[in-house]
Amino acid sequence: MLDEHRSGRLCAWGNALLAGFAAPDDAAQQITGDDASHRVAGLPDESGAVGLTLALGRLRALGARGLRLALPAPGHPLGLSGPPEFNSLALEAGEAVIATGAGLGLVPEVHQAGPEGDMHVEVVWQCLPVRDVPVVDAPSLSEAERELAEALREATEVLSRLDVAGSGPVAQAALEAYRARAESGRELLAPGYPPRAVRVLELAQRVGALITIACRPGDGGGREHGGAVSATEIAARAAALRPVERTARRAQVAAYNALLEERERGRG
Repeated sequence: MLDEHRSGRLCAWGNALLAGFAAPDDAAQQITGDDASHRVAGLPDESGAVGLTLALGRLRALGARGLRLALPAPGHPLGLSGPPEFNSLALEAGEAVIATGAGLGLVPEVHQAGPEGDMHVEVVWQCLPVRDVPVVDAPSLSEAERELAEALREATEVLSRLDVAGSGPVAQAALEAYRARAESGRELLAPGYPPRAVRVLELAQRVGALITIACRPGDGGGREHGGAVSATEIAARAAALRPVERTARRAQVAAYNALLEERERGRG
């Protein structure tokens, strides 16, 4: 969770475009980010994969009112409503986007080539039919903020007790990378999003970063999984952090969906 989900970028900038806060080409560029290209395959009435600008326009024409983020994990299909074929692809990817009003969902298929440090990344979004029904598990921004404050306290207590700070160069490098990322955290969401959504996303990324650092493999120095030194401690850490990780995912969904939620309330 140190990295921003591609589905999050698609939701944020796709929602900004649909709400009139971003131009099509700007939205497509921001969604693509550092990747070489993004294309969408499987759109109705399109014979092959098309570019993001055209795809976002087609989704609007097909009735999309906005985009919702799904961040499913085994045992927790957060943001998914079926059918099974789409849920399976989304669960395998760990992320997906639902085009509300269009009855369509998109799952990123990532293709990488080239040596480390000079990786060429192309993304093809697979578009499939979905059930366009309300998602019951996604919290509101206010709920997510309260949940995260408690989760951050729990995560800090657990990680301090298990000596993550002494986990060696790998964890320290990851922590520094997270801190550098946090400095530009306010760039993660697109124009039009409420300030509270930015705060919730930043806090969710902070909690997610702590979990990632705690659970990554060691650096060969004998201190695997942070400061844990036994299989029992490793299992205890995973169990302790599982509900915290779930809270962080729920909060990210709330943050990325906030612009659409505001628009939906305005229509009510």
